[in-house]
Amino acid sequence: MASAEPVLGIERESRPSPIDVHVGTRIRLRRTLLGMSQERLGEALGLTFQQVQKYERGVNRVGASRLFDLSRVLDVPISFFFDDMPETLAGSFGAQPNRRAAGLPEAGGGFPDDTLNRRETLELVRAYYRITDPNVRKRMFDLIKSMGPAEA
Repeated sequence: MASAEPVLGIERESRPSPIDVHVGTRIRLRRTLLGMSQERLGEALGLTFQQVQKYERGVNRVGASRLFDLSRVLDVPISFFFDDMPETLAGSFGAQPNRRAAGLPEAGGGFPDDTLNRRETLELVRAYYRITDPNVRKRMFDLIKSMGPAEA
C-alpha cells in the first residue's frame, strides 16, 4: 500500500511541492539580500523562526494572506515569489515563466542555476548596496562590468 493517502481524489505526497520549494527559495533570497535573520522575519510576521525555516524549505505551504504579509515585510510585489521560476516547472503547471521581472538575466544568461543563491553573491550584493554615495557605487559597478567578458 502506498504511503500517500488520496483525499477528495487528490493524492497527497510526503515531499514538498516544487512550487512551494521555489517560493521558499525566493523568500530566503529576499530575506538574505535584506540582511534579515529568520528570527526578525518571524517577529515581523508573528511567527517563530522555525516556521520561517519551514516556509523557506517549502515544507509548509505559504497561504495567500501570508504571502501578502511577506511581500509587505520584504518590500517586494507578490509576483517576486514566482519570478525566475524554471521554465520546466512553470510549464508543467500552466504558468508563463517570467525571468526578467526581477531584473535577472534571461534563461541561459550565463549563470549556473545556483549562482544567485550563493553566499558570495548575496554578500557582494549587500556590500554593493552599503555604498552610500551613488557616484562611487556607479563607478564600482562600471569597474566590475569592465573586468568581465564583453557582453554580446
